[in-house]
Amino acid sequence: MGNRIILNPTSYFGRGSRKDIIEELKEKKLDKAFVVTDKPLIEAGVTKLVTDVLDNANFSYEIFDNIKPNPTVENVQEGIDRCRESETDVIIAVGGGSVIDTAKAISVVMRNPEHYDIVSLDGVGKTRNQGMPIIAVPTTSGTAAEVTINYVITDTKNLKKMVCVDPHDIPIVSIIDQDLMEKMPKSLAASTGMDALTHAMEGYTTRAAWLIPDMFHLNAMALIFKNLDKAVNQKDRKAIDNIGYGQYIAGMGFSNVGLGIVHSMAHSLGAYYDTPHGLANALLLPHVLRFNGKICPELFRNMGRAIGLSMENLSDEEAVNKVADAVKNLAIKVGIPQTLKEIGIRKEDLPKLAHQALNDVCTGGNPRKVTESDILSLYEKAYE
Repeated sequence: MGNRIILNPTSYFGRGSRKDIIEELKEKKLDKAFVVTDKPLIEAGVTKLVTDVLDNANFSYEIFDNIKPNPTVENVQEGIDRCRESETDVIIAVGGGSVIDTAKAISVVMRNPEHYDIVSLDGVGKTRNQGMPIIAVPTTSGTAAEVTINYVITDTKNLKKMVCVDPHDIPIVSIIDQDLMEKMPKSLAASTGMDALTHAMEGYTTRAAWLIPDMFHLNAMALIFKNLDKAVNQKDRKAIDNIGYGQYIAGMGFSNVGLGIVHSMAHSLGAYYDTPHGLANALLLPHVLRFNGKICPELFRNMGRAIGLSMENLSDEEAVNKVADAVKNLAIKVGIPQTLKEIGIRKEDLPKLAHQALNDVCTGGNPRKVTESDILSLYEKAYE
């Protein structure tokens, strides 16, 4: 079998590119939009940057803004009901990963109503029909949900983050407009940027890695690692632009090859504690890098060079540790907490978190085989 790559049919890049939405709507003969966003973005005036474009063109729309940071089954079902009532023919998702993931779930159920329960979407490729058209306008530089075939929804009854992998959910158009990303608060810019770096590094080392996604991942690492400090702490416009590009490029890669146990472990934290996904990834990444580096140190030499480190005359262990240390130091610079204890995780919960993580869909992509005790040990190392 060949290696498959699925990407958006169309994407626009650069400040002001939100204005291209109107031409896409006209070209595709779409009449009314269901704008999916969240209340903080409306209050901050970010959503308005997009709805102003619609208003100026007299394009009809309705807004659904009741999105949770870790969207739930019930959250999605409410959105589906509202979308049906609105009689719209396109979804415009304005927000971060939670908003775009919710939009994706709404989209696929609108065209595959037998999955209204949402839990039946958990896993790989469960739908038959292409979802309702989505135009994705990300406001964070991290999840790359606008270019991936994945979305994550929390099943609160079973305390599980469901990872749904479905080519039918990919947005038909993505708009990478850094004017919207520039308005992120520092903590969100830091955690989403580290999330994007995790995508690039996990995608590069996953079992399914191959030539073309490797090129995406190495370039994404370089853009994100070299610019995140300036983007977060100095609000440097060029650095913010580069992070916007880097997170999208990382998405082009990992969406097509999968991830590893950083994401498995982060999903458990999100399901049990509602921990922000990017924060969890950032905190766990250095520990998992050291664990995986024992079987693929040559990949770490490549990653180190990509992010600007000298990798000459190092043993395998030194090469792995140099990359992991650099990632940890970047996380500290941008204000990421460094222990699970610090963010309120209870030590007695680590065994059940490990059990959940082992059974996560991302675990199968990890380059090094893991046991439940391995994952528990990694949680313990990250605890304090």
